[in-house]
Amino acid sequence: MDWKTIDAAIEDLSLLKHPFYQAWTAGQLSKDDLRVYAREYYHMERNFPRLVSRVHSNCVDPETRRLLVENLADEEMGPENHRELWLRFAEGLGMSREEVVSSEPSPKTRASFESLMALCSGDVVDGLAALYAYESQLPRVSESKIAGLKAFYGMTDAKALGFFEVHKTADLWHSAVERKAIETAGGDVARVKASVQTACEALRGFLDGVDRDTRLKREPAGAAC
Repeated sequence: MDWKTIDAAIEDLSLLKHPFYQAWTAGQLSKDDLRVYAREYYHMERNFPRLVSRVHSNCVDPETRRLLVENLADEEMGPENHRELWLRFAEGLGMSREEVVSSEPSPKTRASFESLMALCSGDVVDGLAALYAYESQLPRVSESKIAGLKAFYGMTDAKALGFFEVHKTADLWHSAVERKAIETAGGDVARVKASVQTACEALRGFLDGVDRDTRLKREPAGAAC
């Protein structure tokens, strides 16, 4: 597998290049903007295990299935499960758990997740590529978010930052597993590249929705069109 080509395709559509994340890193968002993001991303995070489960159910290789189960365990098991860590982040922004859990995802958030689910429901190579496109970016994204939260938003509490601290390291292992699994499954470069691009576009679509929703709150009517 030509991983330079695959990783270059992901880098071209990097989440860190999206205007919303660039504004976060530069300290240009308000706490209200971050709260909008926290509500929307909750729906991505709570449903992420479903993506892993779908790929697991389509996988015939026992070792890959075992490793995907370990990924699922990281996501869902124990008091430090990732949904719980996200809710702690929301609390660090002054939100109640109830307002996050009871919120409804925006159409953009729904569409983003549905696009990822479609990939994960198809051929196992497409699903693994989607997971790789997502998780291979999270260590760098998490580093950037932590730096921005500390520098500009006064968030230094370890409990509130726990979600990002975990993803700085956990997804190094997850993405390495996904690389190996893609090679085991026999994915060709063209197919894997197409799938990672589709996944990255879905993730950027999610951020497009958050960016638009937050700009509409900040700008005069018509300015964000």
